[in-house]
Amino acid sequence: MHMADALVSPAVAGTMYAMSAAAAAYAVKKIRPDDLEQKVPMMGVMGAFVFAGQMINFTIPGTGSSGHLCGGMLLSAVMGPYAGFLTMIAILAIQCLLFADGGLLALGCNVWNMAFYGCFVGGAIIWRVMTGKRMTKGRIAAASVLGCVLSLQLGAFSVTIETLISGITELPFPVFLGMMQPIHLAIGLVEGLITAAVLVFVYEARPEILYGYRREMGAKGRMSRKRTAIVLAVLALVIGGVVSLFASASPDGLEWSMEKVAGTTELLADGRLYELAEKVQGLTALLPDYGFQASESAAGTSFSGIVGGVAVLAVCLSVCLAIKRAKQAELKKRNAVNESN
Repeated sequence: MHMADALVSPAVAGTMYAMSAAAAAYAVKKIRPDDLEQKVPMMGVMGAFVFAGQMINFTIPGTGSSGHLCGGMLLSAVMGPYAGFLTMIAILAIQCLLFADGGLLALGCNVWNMAFYGCFVGGAIIWRVMTGKRMTKGRIAAASVLGCVLSLQLGAFSVTIETLISGITELPFPVFLGMMQPIHLAIGLVEGLITAAVLVFVYEARPEILYGYRREMGAKGRMSRKRTAIVLAVLALVIGGVVSLFASASPDGLEWSMEKVAGTTELLADGRLYELAEKVQGLTALLPDYGFQASESAAGTSFSGIVGGVAVLAVCLSVCLAIKRAKQAELKKRNAVNESN
């Protein structure tokens, strides 16, 4: 569902950047220092896992379309909505800058459409309501499917609203909406099943990793926290480096909808901001479209999957540690002020 720059006007792009930045600032504010102690390793590992998962486009039978994991719901169910949202921003930023996946001008839209709903609707509301009092494998599966379906529906609807307000006449709202919602319903169902499988594994391996889990819920893990993180990290490398080679070549839900409505998966846009955004991405995208430049070698896809996963891991850890230090410094400052008073 990564939007290209041509799908949004500069005014809509700027507005969505502001909204996404405000949500990110709120997430940073709400994360507690003691939470960061436990979330630092998992934030990086789960970020790399979701990045790898997003490289795998799965076919939607009978449609000619494909979909891929968004991951906001998955991240939030493990780390909570605030850390999950910040991790999703890191993933989307790296996809945009290093791989030219999604437009730079449209990055604020993509953060809102793919991260905000998954983390704050799927994770903070659906997951919390359905598993907060009693966490079982059945409740985890139900929350995963419902959360992913609802998040994808909201994200798809936002895409159509953003193109409508942007005045993209090639994509008339009623027709575009009629294509986007059903195909993303199917994609959401598949993502929900994938998310459920991963979260049930985590629940059986180390249930206290999951957001909202309490000891009185009674589940006992079969692995240590460290071993669980290692398993997920290895899976991320295997998915990004090997399984990604077998991803569906069919257009994703957004591209499929555009082709059905406008007859093309790519629209053109003129203007200095569009040219500047394209120029910047041309400089930063060292592995455009998840491959080597001017080469269609399969090795480029594997290399991109591994490099991308490592990059997400490094960025997530760096951001998490920076927030931790900033909060510790703020706490020391408050303590010093209280002592002086």
